[in-house]
Amino acid sequence: MPEITTPYATGTPCWVDLMAQDQQAALDFYRDLFGWQGEVGPGEFGGYAVCTLQGKPVAGIGPAMAPEGQPEPPTVWTTYLASTDAPATQDAIVSAGGTLLAPVMDVGGLGRMLIAADPQGAVFGVWQPGEFHGAGLVNEPGTLIWNELNTNDVLGATGFYGESFGIEIQPMEGAEGAYWSLNIGGKGVGGAAQLGDDRPGVPPHWLTYFAVDDVDSTVDALVKRNGSVLAPPFEMMAGRMSVVADPQGATFAVFKPKPM
Repeated sequence: MPEITTPYATGTPCWVDLMAQDQQAALDFYRDLFGWQGEVGPGEFGGYAVCTLQGKPVAGIGPAMAPEGQPEPPTVWTTYLASTDAPATQDAIVSAGGTLLAPVMDVGGLGRMLIAADPQGAVFGVWQPGEFHGAGLVNEPGTLIWNELNTNDVLGATGFYGESFGIEIQPMEGAEGAYWSLNIGGKGVGGAAQLGDDRPGVPPHWLTYFAVDDVDSTVDALVKRNGSVLAPPFEMMAGRMSVVADPQGATFAVFKPKPM
């Protein structure tokens, strides 16, 4: 069983969360779609909800909160990369040309976090674990299975993520078209795709993939719950997938890998 009981290696995607305009509606939507259990959390953590499946943490859903005088932030899924030293990682991000959006902050005894954007504009988080390591169950239906950097400058991203996290971005063997593997210590922990002319207006971003038993039936269920389909189900090298958005506009992918 893909249960995580030890901290993630630095640079590995370790958690995803969603900041939603309507937190309760988001909790209800993902409960119905993936079977997650979660409820609005304590005020000291801004009501942040840690959603679980099989009793293990799988994702976070919180209320979107704009700084005073600022517009409401978009409803998006954020990928967090693991770090053993968030302040040092923050310094490395800035040194490598990244932009700091929310500096290092303590989250009680759970850990430390920050939010940044790479030089191309893709936003991501950093998580230094304390009592909380991140996702406790992965690669099973209803859980995180892949994190993908979509960028318009693969060479620039290679330098940035290498300097900040030690991530190596290398062509993925057997991949069709422009696709790369994000490697930590020679092990693939995510992917990277080149944004091209076929996706006009799409900014650089990290895309979250959730595993499902059946892509087509999941997409049907999503549409019935007022979600939208951005890329209908299709076959690709590693399995079958679809890119979708929840009713509040947060984009993610659903994916069923080919049998090993």
